[in-house]
Amino acid sequence: MKQLTPLIALLSGLIFGCGLILSGMTNPANVRAFLDISRDWNPALALVMGSAIVVAAPVFAWVRKRGKTLPGQVVDLNNRRPMDRRLLIGSAIFGAGWGMLGVCPGPGLVVAASGDAGGLLFVGAMSVGMVLCHWLSRRR
Repeated sequence: MKQLTPLIALLSGLIFGCGLILSGMTNPANVRAFLDISRDWNPALALVMGSAIVVAAPVFAWVRKRGKTLPGQVVDLNNRRPMDRRLLIGSAIFGAGWGMLGVCPGPGLVVAASGDAGGLLFVGAMSVGMVLCHWLSRRR
């Protein structure tokens, strides 16, 4: 069953990407219309998020109860860490980037996979940020 892990990951990613495309969430204008409540607010992203929760919650509960994924990989979901400075700073950077660009990692990867120059630039910048964060955290 563990041999299926890459296939399950690929299928999950494809389903996720198709959902983002079909819902219009790869279009930064739709995301900004959701985040900007001072103008013509578009609740579509809330419906997408709510639908994702309805689908994912039973699966999450099943994995939590079982303690492992379908292919048998052990999952520890009891990692309760307190909020710290790193979490707050990272959340603020994520939120600022999402608000300014209307793109977050999932849709950014989908847009980059289409060959869009803006998506490729976003993923490149995100990758540099991830490497820089990893490098800085190892220097401590």
